[in-house]
Amino acid sequence: MLVAHGSRRKESNDEVVVLTSKLGGLCAEQFSVVHYGFLELADTLIPAGISRCVDDGATAITVLPYFLNSGRHVVEDIPNVINECRALHPDIAITIAPHVGASQGIFDVLIASASTQI
Repeated sequence: MLVAHGSRRKESNDEVVVLTSKLGGLCAEQFSVVHYGFLELADTLIPAGISRCVDDGATAITVLPYFLNSGRHVVEDIPNVINECRALHPDIAITIAPHVGASQGIFDVLIASASTQI
């Protein structure tokens, strides 16, 4: 499950919805269910996203924080919400992957992005 911050700007949240849909198509063999949840400021907060995964048959959920840095949201807020979700779904293994910015692949993304002219 992709976890993003959430925004008051609907279009920003819509980007996460589209990204999640594309991601689900790309990793369908590895992850049978792919949903999203927002930390705040948007519909479909993290607990609702977890519930969607469970409702769609997930028996284990990997939470991927879609954040570049390990700020308070990554270090404290997301784990706190996930702990609450674990209490609501004790039969589901819910783990948290490292945030996107911690991935070694981020360097390739940054270089490719910087090489693109707008």
